Amino acid sequence: MKTGSPIYLDHAATSWPKPERVSQSMLEILNGPAANSGRGNYRMAMNAGRSILQTRTALAQLLEVDNANDIVFTSNTTEALNLAIKGSLREGDHVVATMIEHNSVRRPLEYLKRIKGIQVDYIPVSAQGVLDLAELKERVTSQTRLVVCAHSSNLLGSILPVEEIGKIAHAAGALLLIDAAQTIGCYPVDVKQTGADMIAFPGHKSLLGPQGTGGLYIRPDLELEPLLHGGTGSQSEAVEMPKVRPDQYEAGTLNTVGIAGLGAGVRTVMEYGIERIYQHEWQLTQQLMQGLLEIKGLTCLGPELGVPRTGLVAFTLEGWDAAEVAFRLDRHYQISVRAGYHCTPLGHMSAGTTGRGAVRASVGYSTTVQEIEALISAMKQIAQ
Repeated sequence: MKTGSPIYLDHAATSWPKPERVSQSMLEILNGPAANSGRGNYRMAMNAGRSILQTRTALAQLLEVDNANDIVFTSNTTEALNLAIKGSLREGDHVVATMIEHNSVRRPLEYLKRIKGIQVDYIPVSAQGVLDLAELKERVTSQTRLVVCAHSSNLLGSILPVEEIGKIAHAAGALLLIDAAQTIGCYPVDVKQTGADMIAFPGHKSLLGPQGTGGLYIRPDLELEPLLHGGTGSQSEAVEMPKVRPDQYEAGTLNTVGIAGLGAGVRTVMEYGIERIYQHEWQLTQQLMQGLLEIKGLTCLGPELGVPRTGLVAFTLEGWDAAEVAFRLDRHYQISVRAGYHCTPLGHMSAGTTGRGAVRASVGYSTTVQEIEALISAMKQIAQ
């Protein structure tokens, strides 16, 4: 049994530990101006609103968004994707997605397929995570309302060419929605470069914020049907939701404390540098793959060694159940990884691991070379 601090390798689910300034920022709000933003013109409420605006502005800077009010806060990526999908699609619309989508995309689409009769095409992705752009171009037609894709697979780690996907979508008059759950904060996500109409993102992963935070960028001239209806503190006399952003999409009391923590996380990422974070995580994944591929019967999923990927490596070990491997890593080596289907059965269909699942180790900006060496050593012992 290994002694000492646990080795956390599940950053693709949520980052840990958070920078100290994140918890400090949250406590400062909780013990200070913890009033409701937008619900009063007294000092505490205005200070709470100022804290939220600072985070919104930092996110706009990170994403190269001109108007910070085009970024809407949600409780997570799932809510953001539901707002984007349900808010933009009408009865009978056609949607094109990919075979690496998370259930946060697939389930809303399948729900609307049943309720509103939308049509959905899922474009094949190879076992290495390469999207069939020729088929995408063929499936996207003048009848297509929305193209939605994960920027990076949370199982394969592959990075999709969102700029090319956007060009195909826009040439047909369709909208582009990017699920940036695995890229924002650790890989460049630029609204201007991608041409995205909507980008959904979490606050608690590579942006280093707390759980319960996330957001959606919405193109300035794109109107969505709100997902939630209720109080906003503005235009309270109106029967309908206000048309002004971001109030139109932020019904109810915001998670002011969490958003303050998210702001601290975003500032940490920007100070550290996206490219520096990506290179660090890239080197760790290459080190991990090199070590794992020496183990007989072990197969790494996704892009081959040397091919760009985000900071995760999923793998299978012949003769072993993925959950048993993860259990042993936790109990005997204090290494935390994730096993199973990772909420992406479509991704497992692409990888050929349906019915088996996989073990996923994912790194963060604070992960060390020594921690990767410990995982490799543990897997060699388990395999023996």
